[in-house]
Amino acid sequence: MGCCGCFGFLRKRHRALRPSCGSGARYSQEFLLADSMDDVDGIFYNGESGILHGCDGESQLRSKAAEEILLFQAQNGMLCREIPVKETQHATRSEDEDGNKMVNEYVRVCKIGSGSYGKVVLYRSTADGKQYAVKAFHKSYLLKLRVAPSETAMTDVLREVSIMKMLDHPNIVNLIEVINDPNTDNFYMVLEYVEGKWVCEGSGPPGGLGENTARRYLRDIVEGLMYLHSHNIVHGDIKPDNLLVASSGTVKIGDFSVSQVFEDDNDELRRSPGTPVFTAPECCLGLTYYGRAADTWAVGVTLYCIVFGQYPFLGDTLQDTYDKIVNKPLSFPEEPTSQLKNLLEGLLCKDPKKRISLGGVAIHPWVVGEDGPVLKYLCRCKRRSFQSEESAQDVKDANNVNDANSISSII
Repeated sequence: MGCCGCFGFLRKRHRALRPSCGSGARYSQEFLLADSMDDVDGIFYNGESGILHGCDGESQLRSKAAEEILLFQAQNGMLCREIPVKETQHATRSEDEDGNKMVNEYVRVCKIGSGSYGKVVLYRSTADGKQYAVKAFHKSYLLKLRVAPSETAMTDVLREVSIMKMLDHPNIVNLIEVINDPNTDNFYMVLEYVEGKWVCEGSGPPGGLGENTARRYLRDIVEGLMYLHSHNIVHGDIKPDNLLVASSGTVKIGDFSVSQVFEDDNDELRRSPGTPVFTAPECCLGLTYYGRAADTWAVGVTLYCIVFGQYPFLGDTLQDTYDKIVNKPLSFPEEPTSQLKNLLEGLLCKDPKKRISLGGVAIHPWVVGEDGPVLKYLCRCKRRSFQSEESAQDVKDANNVNDANSISSII
């Protein structure tokens, strides 16, 4: 899947690169590679969200808000979960006998990371003894942080919760409980704790994880992302930091804080995705873009990182990074195998219309290897849909048989 013809798509630029709409375009390398998180009263937030996400006017072109779309999907059986997310409306903060901080039955172990707008802390449940990753937020701060003209960071968090309430897939981090006490300023998301390495941990220059490991990881990423897209969800921030490897070796997609939903088959979006170095060229240009194709580009950057331990397009500033994403031809620090090169050229094709689809990735020779194509996951809601169709067909067939018998008796 060569990409030489893709550069013609971007030769004539009629719009400035997206960073020019903000107040300045010089950012640290840390910001270009991941969410820029500052600590404010123990809570982390994406300090540049207003610049990256808010400079395009309305965040979505769709006529319906995300909440309406999610409600419609729920009412029409697009819920995969058999066990609903637990919703708790009280938050009791205390200490155990050893002086460890507690929230309800959860005992704080240690901080394990940060996500968009909130810190991530490891807790142990006194109810079942299991460990959970808990995202903690201050509602008052989130309500003040505007990420689009009509949306605050709290909108993002509530959307993330609504999306994760629908999902049940082996390659998606599972949401267990939401704690939202109306009498306190605290909001918690209790998530499955994936005890494993970050996908790219220890894979920096000069080498990455190798093709065999990369292939295994990519298959899980593609299966999880195909599942999301089939449920009209665009992740928006696929990158190694949002991919966790369980002790079993299974990769799970996490952090849905900038995810978006679309209705019908129209995934045309305006609000830019999450992390600069993983942003697709069409998003850098400030144009409307198609969310699934942008997710697919981010998969390509992630695969490149996993294999080579480097980023394909990274500049010294935000403007320079976006310029390289848009204009710099794809190159490799070392020559990959022909099949891998073909796949990366397809994933990192500058023209979204010529970019390989996830369905194409699932059957690509490099991905197939000795394991066969990546199969679509038959989730609970799809099974119910198929069963309903089969039942309807059975009724139709039975009616046809009865009609035929009636005609025969008349004859």
